[in-house]
Amino acid sequence: MGRSYIVEDDVEGYLSKLCSQPAGPVTGLLIGQSTVQRDFVVMATRTPQNDESGDGGKSVDKEWVSEHARQASRMLPGGLSVLGVFIISESDAKDTLTTLRQLVFSAENLISSERLWTPADDDVTDCVTLHVNPKTRKTVCRTFDVKDPKSVAKPADWKYQSGVCSSWATVSCCLSVDLMVPLPENFTRNMDDCLKEELKVWAQQIERGVCLIDGKKPPEDSELKAGQKKNVRQTISVQLLITPDVQTAADVVQPCGGCVSVRGAIHSRAFLHSNKPKAKLAEKLLKRDIVSTVATRVQMLLEEPQTQNEKNKTEQFCLPRRVFCPVKSTGPLSVCDYQFSDEGLSEMTDRFKEMLDMDAAEEDLDATQEMIAEVIKSEVTKEESAEENEMLDPWRNNYIGVAMATAVALLALAASIVYLSDV
Repeated sequence: MGRSYIVEDDVEGYLSKLCSQPAGPVTGLLIGQSTVQRDFVVMATRTPQNDESGDGGKSVDKEWVSEHARQASRMLPGGLSVLGVFIISESDAKDTLTTLRQLVFSAENLISSERLWTPADDDVTDCVTLHVNPKTRKTVCRTFDVKDPKSVAKPADWKYQSGVCSSWATVSCCLSVDLMVPLPENFTRNMDDCLKEELKVWAQQIERGVCLIDGKKPPEDSELKAGQKKNVRQTISVQLLITPDVQTAADVVQPCGGCVSVRGAIHSRAFLHSNKPKAKLAEKLLKRDIVSTVATRVQMLLEEPQTQNEKNKTEQFCLPRRVFCPVKSTGPLSVCDYQFSDEGLSEMTDRFKEMLDMDAAEEDLDATQEMIAEVIKSEVTKEESAEENEMLDPWRNNYIGVAMATAVALLALAASIVYLSDV
């Protein structure tokens, strides 16, 4: 028997709307949450138009769809992910099967290349594909195991239902981040790879952390919420205790060309379906969101053209802060985006429209969870400089200050990335 997909009825309305629009084949993403028992689809979003496409959108661009999946995945908090792809086409479902297979494998490969957390044994590796005929409105749902290159299509059950996400639980926490990443002498050439590898080590530390709910660590198999009534929302605050790795002399003293320090505090959030979720699932999704949101912000800064040009110069940048937007007014689910210091909320609503096809207003956005950090320059005394030069002689103690705008308003902590580089 194939997998079963419980689909929010808003998705049916969205796909029907796309069917009524005269166009060539329309592709898009299916977003939701996978569990061992079943999958929940809560959103669908069409692929943005490629203005540089030479055929006017008459054919499917695999790279374009995959890039859309990568960027949309960055905007999903813990518990939400890209589950698969859909295509609206008058072609027979069998004729589109090869295209859908290529799309779902390509998208998953690109998304997984940015993941720094370790996959779990119980992670679902099946991704869904959906074909919709715009004239008959007939839908054909199949899945592929994306971890098996030889995977063949399996039939799946696609059921629409109202209020799928109305009573999901929200799990959140605030976490202070203090991460030091040493860089090799030629770090300007491969700094991205160095940061990614060290962030993976930090991600493992997060995974080993202990989650406390109401000051206690619940048993893994305990239900996160018992007797929850429908349409009743539940928000749970979690504390994450992190034990620093024990450092040796070899870890601390090493020749290198620079160092990146990430400090501050972040707001993390994860959503869990209402089908009696376990504490173990809540912990896993929240930890993955912590890792993903930090890695995403660092990667976004590295992708900025000015950052690429200033890696060898003393320059200050601001990493973006996290801003949330509700998916719909009747449920607790939200998506997020990252706001740079020189951006307004209107630019964020434009991105929600482009990436997720959401009509969000500025007043819908929740920018209160994090605040933009202020860059405060401090003078270093001669005594401090001399002492640091003795400790960090291989780095020559040259600083490049970068402000990371991930300070949680409640904690009022400024976060920053500091390069200690050999200029």
